[in-house]
Amino acid sequence: MEPVSTYTTTRRVEFSDTDLAGIVHFSKFNLYMESVEHEFLRHIGTSVVTEYNGDRIGWPRMSASCKFKAPAFFQDELTIALRVKRKGNKSLTYAHTITRDNTLIAEGEIGVACVVCNPGEEMRAIPIPPEIGERIGEASEGP
Repeated sequence: MEPVSTYTTTRRVEFSDTDLAGIVHFSKFNLYMESVEHEFLRHIGTSVVTEYNGDRIGWPRMSASCKFKAPAFFQDELTIALRVKRKGNKSLTYAHTITRDNTLIAEGEIGVACVVCNPGEEMRAIPIPPEIGERIGEASEGP
């Protein structure tokens, strides 16, 4: 498999995603960004929680940010794009854009670390396992 550095999905805005004003609540954008990350990882044959050398591996957040550009509303179909902005030895930075048709709704970033997270043990960062890292590329430009 060639390394993958971008992934795009769509999502319909649910009524429960909106606030009293009828627009998508700001907190939902982090969920949208996280959902495309999960799809991206499944697409390359792994998950946010997997086994490696007998250890449980996870990807906790180190940082998250989102800038809102335009409102989104109930039943809008949003396109959520992920780009691997930076691939480090033990971490990834994802850049996201969320659009409706040609309208930019939001831009965000999530930084994640590759960690061993075995029950009863302290989490510790590890290098991204080669079997996973070889499937992830670093994109040179934004989506």
